[in-house]
Amino acid sequence: MKQSEVKEFSVAELQEELEKSRKAYSDLKMAHAVSPLENPIQLRAVRRTIARLATELNKREQQ
Repeated sequence: MKQSEVKEFSVAELQEELEKSRKAYSDLKMAHAVSPLENPIQLRAVRRTIARLATELNKREQQ
């Protein structure tokens, strides 16, 4: 998910997407611990998406 896509979300949508992304990340981490993922770069992509969503959410709360 790109930053331009994140900026279009409302605050409620940001919180919802953040929760879904955190759940997806924990599921991926657990799957990777059990057996190696076919594409471990997914972990990095989801982690960065979480960071983008959290940053945008914090920025909006500051305003």
